[in-house]
Amino acid sequence: MELLEICQRAKSVKYEVQKLGTEDKNRALFKVAECLESEAKYILDANSKDYENGLKNGMHQGMLDRLKLDEKRIEAMAEGVRQVAGLEDPIGTVIENFERPNGLKISKVRVPFGVIGIIYESRPNVTADAFSLTFKSGNAVILKGGSDAINSNIAITRVIRDALSSEGINPDAVQLIEDTDRSVTQKFMQMKEYVDVLIPRGSERLIRAVVENSTIPVIETGTGNCHIYVDKDADLKKAIPIIINAKTQRIGVCNAVESLVVHESVKDEFLPLFDKAMKEYNVEIRADKASREILTDSALATDEDFGKEYLDYIISVKTVSDVSEAIDHINKYNTGHSESIITENEETARKFLNEVDAACVYVNASTRFTDGFEFGFGAEIGISTQKLHARGPMGLKELTSYKYEIIGTGQIRG
Repeated sequence: MELLEICQRAKSVKYEVQKLGTEDKNRALFKVAECLESEAKYILDANSKDYENGLKNGMHQGMLDRLKLDEKRIEAMAEGVRQVAGLEDPIGTVIENFERPNGLKISKVRVPFGVIGIIYESRPNVTADAFSLTFKSGNAVILKGGSDAINSNIAITRVIRDALSSEGINPDAVQLIEDTDRSVTQKFMQMKEYVDVLIPRGSERLIRAVVENSTIPVIETGTGNCHIYVDKDADLKKAIPIIINAKTQRIGVCNAVESLVVHESVKDEFLPLFDKAMKEYNVEIRADKASREILTDSALATDEDFGKEYLDYIISVKTVSDVSEAIDHINKYNTGHSESIITENEETARKFLNEVDAACVYVNASTRFTDGFEFGFGAEIGISTQKLHARGPMGLKELTSYKYEIIGTGQIRG
């Protein structure tokens, strides 16, 4: 279909989706999860084409990791859909009630946005995540995935649409823009008449392009230049597994750690342990001058290194004199995503929590937990790094607006 027809269909169907009750939505979501698993071979065959194209085109290892599906990841996608079905329906929730002196009774009630547009790159699991969250929150969705994952996205969307049709629900509740021409993406950003909100999910370049060019209101998701700070009062045995997990479990994700900050009083003891751990996982270290006194094999880090989301087996290292310098360094270079401190000092931990400017701030835990599934939101639409409306993992509530319902008994304004 042409872009205009897709947008028109979405605007038309949004009122049908808004009328669906919780039981109807949940029944459809369970059916979608079942079909994702039963059609796994069809989806994997499509994904293999995308993966082979990625290899031929020299796609970066981190991006290939994001692109690749296997049975386990499809099962996780299906489980994410089931989790969303099991969550409380936010639509119709009364956020607050109050009564005015003139007797007017006012309620603030959650409602859907209407039509949500999502522009994303490489990660085909986003297709299922985006559908389940937007559908459960009463919205129609238009998806615009990247060309790298087009075959995977088409397959997943067809499975979802067929599942909806089998449950008597209009399949236009989810639509995929299959045209991969960049000019179509540009036109999509201008469809303010039909799309109520636009959410970009992907690289810094993509997000910046959407923010700068969209006439549709944008909820900005961000890149993840995440840090872990090892404090002078850190349990160093605790620190190493956390850093290994945050850096190496999956390098191509936005909640992977990209930079280590270490207190000068523990660097002589800690950095050799850190260096050994990173060499075991073939992680390249780029360190500042003070850290290189211990990390003699490392390259000298630049300002660009400290501000870079590598999405690779690379990590930068900075030595600081105290927690205040650590916080200043993190706030200067971070992207407002996820930051962590390793410390046994409660006062230091509280200072870090209070002063670090990020959507998610951790004490003694891996940054990899910044995820809708891990937070118990089911799937997620992305990690918002802005401060308006939504921040952090965006679940069902973040995909709603609200309206005021006012009940009177004949009042007129004097």
